[in-house]
Amino acid sequence: MREDVAFQIINDELYLDGNARQNLATFCQTWDDENVHKLMDLSINKNWIDKEEYPQSAAIDLRCVNMVADLWHAPAPKNGQAVGTNTIGSSEACMLGGMAMKWRWRKRMEAAGKPTDKPNLVCGPVQICWHKFARYWDVELREIPMRPGQLFMDPARMIEACDENTIGVVPTFGVTYTGNYEFPQPLHDALDKFQADTGIDIDMHIDAASGGFLAPFVAPDIVWDFRLPRVKSISASGHKFGLAPLGCGWVIWRDEEALPKELVFNVDYLGGQIGTFAINFSRPAGQVIAQYYEFLRLGREGYTKVQNASYQVATYLADEIA
Repeated sequence: MREDVAFQIINDELYLDGNARQNLATFCQTWDDENVHKLMDLSINKNWIDKEEYPQSAAIDLRCVNMVADLWHAPAPKNGQAVGTNTIGSSEACMLGGMAMKWRWRKRMEAAGKPTDKPNLVCGPVQICWHKFARYWDVELREIPMRPGQLFMDPARMIEACDENTIGVVPTFGVTYTGNYEFPQPLHDALDKFQADTGIDIDMHIDAASGGFLAPFVAPDIVWDFRLPRVKSISASGHKFGLAPLGCGWVIWRDEEALPKELVFNVDYLGGQIGTFAINFSRPAGQVIAQYYEFLRLGREGYTKVQNASYQVATYLADEIA
């Protein structure tokens, strides 16, 4: 088959898809400017994981990690490099944050001479990735259900679900079903009291798939991130309100101690010693490059303007629908 014929067959078939620009039911980016397409094309054959072969792409990736960590008020890193990684999306980022929680909890339990066969995770109404995490890694999911007048996890019901086998609490900062922020600070304060009463120390991971790139620009006074000491990791989607093209997520840890060394693998068959702690391996570097482009192009001021405009549109639509 001639290449132009093959292309035309596929091109015609794709007309049967919905128009992404008209998809108001998605959280994800449905439009990217011409420069994003050019940068994606430049990076389509650059393997993100091969940092020896593509050192400049790797350097851009690390810059993005530092920028996101700074946005979320992570403590200044000792060596100048924040602890985190780009992922294929926030689902992979959640998996990595969840694994780190389980490994930290298991290490504490083993040090205390206690069994580690019944881990549980406490959360409110979460996205499906946390159900996957619980099943894949054999963790009991204690999901606080929504009820009339209470559409997210509250401190009292959270504490009822916690015990010494709780690997962590996961507030969703931008609940999938309602868009509400599940405010971490009241949950954090309740865990402080719980520790004072019981001696049980429980970490938090913030699933900020939506809110991670919204709140810093439209509600900077909300304390939800690494300003809370119990928050050991945060995940978010770059391809949602981070404005990157599809296939971009981020997970950041508070510091090196929050990421167990057992989860970091050194790969030596790509030309050098490369540390990796992602689930995925080979993939194009374009999404990271495009995210960096948006960070440079917009900056904090630009993101603030874009996200405030989104809020205004959302408020208008809500008022009109009501």
